[in-house]
Amino acid sequence: MIKKIEVDYYGRPLSIEVGRMAKQADGAALVRYGETVVLATAVADKEAKRDTDFFPLTVDYQEKTFAAGKIPGGFFKREGRPSEKEILTCRLIDRSIRPLFSDGLRCETQVIATVLSADKENDPDVVAMLATSVALEVSDIPFKGPLAGVRVGRIQGQWVVNPTQSQLEGSDVDIFLSGSRDALVMVEGGAGMVPEDMILEALFLGHEAIQPLMAYQAEIKRELGKSKRPVPVVERDRGVAQLVDELARKKILDAISIAEKLERYKRLDEVKADDLGQALQGHPEKEKEIKAVFDELKKNCFRQQIVKERRRIDGRGLKDVRPITCEVEILPRTHGSALFTRGETQALVVTTLGTTSDEQKIDALIGEHYKKFMLHYNFPPFSVGEVKFLRGPSRRDIGHGALAERALLPVLPKEENFPYTLRIVSEVLESNGSTSMATVCGGSLSLMDAGVPISAPVAGIAMGLIKEGNEVRVLSDILGDEDHLGDMDFKVAGTRDGVTALQMDIKVSGVSREIMREALYQAREGRMGILDVMNRTISEHRTEISGHAPRIITLKIRPEKIREVIGPGGKVIRGIVEETGVKMDVEDDGTVMIASSDEAATRRAVEMVQRITAEAEIGKIYKGTV
Repeated sequence: MIKKIEVDYYGRPLSIEVGRMAKQADGAALVRYGETVVLATAVADKEAKRDTDFFPLTVDYQEKTFAAGKIPGGFFKREGRPSEKEILTCRLIDRSIRPLFSDGLRCETQVIATVLSADKENDPDVVAMLATSVALEVSDIPFKGPLAGVRVGRIQGQWVVNPTQSQLEGSDVDIFLSGSRDALVMVEGGAGMVPEDMILEALFLGHEAIQPLMAYQAEIKRELGKSKRPVPVVERDRGVAQLVDELARKKILDAISIAEKLERYKRLDEVKADDLGQALQGHPEKEKEIKAVFDELKKNCFRQQIVKERRRIDGRGLKDVRPITCEVEILPRTHGSALFTRGETQALVVTTLGTTSDEQKIDALIGEHYKKFMLHYNFPPFSVGEVKFLRGPSRRDIGHGALAERALLPVLPKEENFPYTLRIVSEVLESNGSTSMATVCGGSLSLMDAGVPISAPVAGIAMGLIKEGNEVRVLSDILGDEDHLGDMDFKVAGTRDGVTALQMDIKVSGVSREIMREALYQAREGRMGILDVMNRTISEHRTEISGHAPRIITLKIRPEKIREVIGPGGKVIRGIVEETGVKMDVEDDGTVMIASSDEAATRRAVEMVQRITAEAEIGKIYKGTV
């Protein structure tokens, strides 16, 4: 049976179709918005994965080049490794659906969203989110949906739901959010120093906008939805649970009060080893259950201490931020560097200035474009005291880098005022929570150290949540354990004037508007304190860029003179570069950019270009070889 719903959704035709494609998947949906089409499928193994204490979910999002009428480049002419855009969209979907699967589900599950057509105006990520939810809703996989996602923009002061790509170019807000009927589930976005009340307005508007999509999914599920498969309910042996509680509760409470992370972990491991040994003497066949009960008890002790005593692992109050130290000019040969340390989280952040030739070329479905600002985040294993192979950046690394890049982008100078290409690299040296926000703070410091004229310093903070029944505790500047054992990781970055980026992930089924409001304003309070500390180290950009950075001089020549500067086969421009050692870029409009860290070489190259392009003047004497 085929079911298709066709409606108008914010000025464009939307269709949701189930039952025509990918019928051997547990669930599949084809969603079209404008002329963008995405097929999403969901499949879960019938048997649980053995010896697994987590939900093995994999989400893949792939953009087929045929969707935009293109043939892939390269020798093989096939789609290769996922692009940054594909990885970031994978994360958007994963973070949205993961909290909505039934507890105890241990079957390996895979969701694949494939872009089949792209109209270059309607971003496929919104379409992929809806298609994924529909596929899961009609499947037999235990999923507590539905959910949907929308993008919210603000153009000339007016809110726009699902703005087109061309509209987004004039928007000072770009927030993607997903939610269920009652609550927000995931938030990812950037803004141009927008006040918190406006951010809340965007979130609430977006949540209202997804409600019709819930009704459409409910209609499809009623007609075509399969019965959900049962999820095994894990029942603990009360005697075992009581025994572990009697043996370990007091020791765990003492251990989680140790502020230093590695020392705390060491003590918890000792407690676990000692008490498990005692518990196993009477129940050797229940080793796996006893270990699980111990971990549940540890989580319960941690959460109850915060809820009842309002006291955190390291002794801080709910709103307290860890001690911060900031240093700049760390490295002698770099263009700008900073070391940002917050508690046991530390990031070394370096800024490099380059020329137009250093821009990153992006070949996306929506078209080819160039990036003048890049931020790369690296998380080596030593930062958490582990041994691992060094490979390329993970999905997490790419996601954290994109968030920090989005946070700093609004304060960067315009290209006509500062024609440099910028690359920031964050090397995480220690990690105990919120390394992406440490990257934002360190990035702001290193930009100022490099002499980049940013409009304002930027700081970031990660907020957490503990929710036990009606008791709610919002935490500022969370530790790694507070992220792992808590219910929310809500990162907010911005200046004194407003928010530049935000990202929210949760482990519960949704976060209410009241909690979002409390977390956002508490984050502002913490951000102001962090900016105060940063400003004591460096409060504005240096007046001169580093002596090791290239100096860029921009000339304007008449477009008809371009061929004279370039010469036949590039002979003239190549000669200037070889003789002076500078970098040269010539634009189609006659803009010539000359860059070198050697000021004398730059001046010499400028003179050579001026001689080539100079107009002959009556009465002026010119020397030449005859």
